[in-house]
Amino acid sequence: MLASWPGIGDVSLTAARYLVEKLNAVEIGEIEPVNFFEPVGVTVRNNVVENPRFPESKFYYWQNAKAGKSLVVFIGEEQPSFKGYELVNRVLDVAQRFKVAKIYSCAAAVTRVHHSEEMKVWGAATNSSLVDELSEHNVILRGNLRIAGLNGLILGMAKERGMEGVCLLGEVPAYATQITNPKASLAVLRVLIEMLGITLDLTELDHLAVQVDEEMDRIAKRVTAEFIDKFTEPIWEQDEDEEEE
Repeated sequence: MLASWPGIGDVSLTAARYLVEKLNAVEIGEIEPVNFFEPVGVTVRNNVVENPRFPESKFYYWQNAKAGKSLVVFIGEEQPSFKGYELVNRVLDVAQRFKVAKIYSCAAAVTRVHHSEEMKVWGAATNSSLVDELSEHNVILRGNLRIAGLNGLILGMAKERGMEGVCLLGEVPAYATQITNPKASLAVLRVLIEMLGITLDLTELDHLAVQVDEEMDRIAKRVTAEFIDKFTEPIWEQDEDEEEE
């Protein structure tokens, strides 16, 4: 099972949604949201108020006919403010009902990498044998780290139940944590499908990653120009006293 909730750079959600779409995974159920979420507003379209909407928490299923394996994907649109532990327990209950062998999750690894660089993938696992498997896929093992939110919590809770689990973390630039980062999701998916033995067309996500990179280049150039205009002064605009000093 791949379990996914929103996080920095939308690394996890982007990867999970792309996987579901390209595999044509079938929706098989959802967790009733009323016990975990409370709408705090409504959407207005063309001046007309829509009905209150709860965040969705849905399960999808895909059968790999060739390999005789199957994949369950859980996607939660939002992490609850409270009862996160209870929500994760519900997800793991479903996993055990389907006799899931291993839990996967994704997250962001915030680092000093520049957005133009190749995004690497960090990893963590519930036991040493899985750590060895991660190293075979060129995943970076940083030793000690903290995985925030339910994308990390689910691994700890899976371990409590005696289930195996892996978390793949795509690198995200520290200066771009508020921007959706398909490049990090792409890096994570490449490792994930390799570990799962799945063939997946990543072309569309690759193109999206290039577009976001180009947009970040444009933003960086604009911000740099604004900084120069605001905080620097041409030498010919300095007065005589400043020149003498």
